[in-house]
Amino acid sequence: MTLPLDAGRTVNVPFRAYRRLALAALRSLTAYPMSFAFSMLASAFSALAMLYLWRAVLSNGRASSGFDWPHMKAYLLVTFVANSLVSAYTDYQMCLRIRQGDIAMDLIRPLDYQRARFAEACGFGLYEAGAGIGAVAVATLIFGGLPAPSLRSFGLFLLSAVFVLPLRFGIVYTSGLVTFWTQNYVGVQAARIALVTFLSGSLVPLAFFPGWLRVIAGAAPFAGMASTPALIFGGQLQGAAALRAVGVQAVWTVALWLLARAFWLRASRQLTVNGG
Repeated sequence: MTLPLDAGRTVNVPFRAYRRLALAALRSLTAYPMSFAFSMLASAFSALAMLYLWRAVLSNGRASSGFDWPHMKAYLLVTFVANSLVSAYTDYQMCLRIRQGDIAMDLIRPLDYQRARFAEACGFGLYEAGAGIGAVAVATLIFGGLPAPSLRSFGLFLLSAVFVLPLRFGIVYTSGLVTFWTQNYVGVQAARIALVTFLSGSLVPLAFFPGWLRVIAGAAPFAGMASTPALIFGGQLQGAAALRAVGVQAVWTVALWLLARAFWLRASRQLTVNGG
């Protein structure tokens, strides 16, 4: 017998159920911290290499494309923390359950699938952000402190930073659903990481891009995942331009959530559970 699963149903669940999922995800990292620590170390070494590289490029007080060394240092460290969010724990778990068919158990539970995965991403994100901020604290001991933003810029930075996690989740979650068709996620994940790293400005600030590519990257959701909060923190993005950039983050947050929901409804039709 082949049993199609109705994944498009609307489920009303108390908020506390999703909060428990987030806490369970957080505990899973605190219970087995070594694997996460090694992945963070790899990212930290990459960040340190970028810091040494840009310090050499911007030595002797030279500035390039609006960046001097103190502001480039702040930019790189903020993007490092942003890139720490929604790590492989979110997509690997989901994709493994899709491949093995364990997702059938997720669909039987009275939980909205997308909201449940977002709750887990939030739980992971608490740990990921804490570890990233800890790595930044160590980096500031090595390279010196960061320029302090103005009070207004800091408030706008916090607002911009709030959008980073749902934006990254929208991309990661949607790309993870591709597993319904490919049955293999390694190539999809590699392509997604390369695209996000490049167009978010994590590898090279968008100010160094050609004009046409800078406009495209700024209008896409990727800049809001790293570049926007980093530029606001460093003071390169202020006033109306900063407000517009945060507005783009907000619009893409809603758009990606709705797009991911529509994609989930289509992807879930690919799933059947065999039994007898």
